[in-house]
Amino acid sequence: MSAPTVTATPARSKMDTKTITSIAMLTGVSVIIAWMSKLMPPVMFLDFDFKHVVVCVGGFTFGPMAAAIIGILASFIEFITFSGTGPFGFLMNALGTCSFCCTASWVYKKNHTKKGAVLGLSAGLIFMVAVMLLWNYLITPLYMTGAGGELVTRAQVAAMLPTLFLPFNLAKGGMNMAATLLLYKPVVTALRKSGLVPPSQAAEGKKFNLGFLLFSLALLATFVTYALVLAGVI
Repeated sequence: MSAPTVTATPARSKMDTKTITSIAMLTGVSVIIAWMSKLMPPVMFLDFDFKHVVVCVGGFTFGPMAAAIIGILASFIEFITFSGTGPFGFLMNALGTCSFCCTASWVYKKNHTKKGAVLGLSAGLIFMVAVMLLWNYLITPLYMTGAGGELVTRAQVAAMLPTLFLPFNLAKGGMNMAATLLLYKPVVTALRKSGLVPPSQAAEGKKFNLGFLLFSLALLATFVTYALVLAGVI
């Protein structure tokens, strides 16, 4: 008796056309948001950057790998277009974006709830601050110059870690965290209506939560005020 014929089903690609299209679109939006972020007053030589919100939306929707792809691509496009910080700036930009967004997306993937989103973004904020403090200490002396045009020393950078880099990254991460909590649902809803994202299977996403909205707004207002204080505006 002959063996039964088995028709092999081709493995489904991890990223279909719609996913690639969505990632490309989110990358473009991330670059635009990064450019618009320049309108916010800087803290000395440090610029705030709100593209983390868009990268997190991509990561929450498509997973941590998508967040990494969007973050690195957007940082590279900034590097070759309007950023004036050079290769070191690109490296710091990509590290900061991916450490925040990939961590948040990984936690959210494990706990796909509002609580998971808050926990993920909180973990991303803490991890990003730690990563940026380390890499600012290691890399900043390689390219940052002082008033006389000479490179700053590692000791000078170490002195700035608790007084400049720590509060700046807390403010930047906190604003991105709050804005992501506010914007994720409406953005993903729009993507679902356009057919770029499959319908949600979770019932929780259909419920309006006033307490969650007020928490997100209060968090955003707190970190925006903190950032304006750091920038010397208020």
